[in-house]
Amino acid sequence: MLPWGMSIHTDIERIKDEEGRIAFTTFGHDLAYRIGIALHEEAQVRKASVAIDIRAFGQQLFHLAMPGTAADNDRWIERKSAVVLRFNKSSLLVGRELAAAGDTLENRYYVSSMEFSAHGGSFPIRLKSGGLIGTATVSGLPQEEDHALVVSVLERFANEV
Repeated sequence: MLPWGMSIHTDIERIKDEEGRIAFTTFGHDLAYRIGIALHEEAQVRKASVAIDIRAFGQQLFHLAMPGTAADNDRWIERKSAVVLRFNKSSLLVGRELAAAGDTLENRYYVSSMEFSAHGGSFPIRLKSGGLIGTATVSGLPQEEDHALVVSVLERFANEV
């Protein structure tokens, strides 16, 4: 697999593939907790300091801020998650598609960057039966690393069921 940023179009195809593979048969509070803990453990393995957030069904089901994070990371989570919920795609995919078009969220969609952020780290939680039900979001690393962390953990749990 090519490193991030080699080609915007390669990045877009890679993310679309991830989004096509990662979906859940069922999803609830217990699974959100297990995913949140797994994200925390994986961040520790990577020696990363991140804030972690899992939302589904309009409710925040898990949130953890590791030492070294700040309230600003929580704000990034809100803004990245808002992108996923509005556009039904990962925040990194929206950002890469905008970059490929030479455009911005503000210009194309008339939304405020104070409320939306098309930076990597928020990924859609979908059911296999169809439909977006929430987001898994990480903030604290460069955007591609935030994205990769979330994907690596979600993929484990999506394949579990």
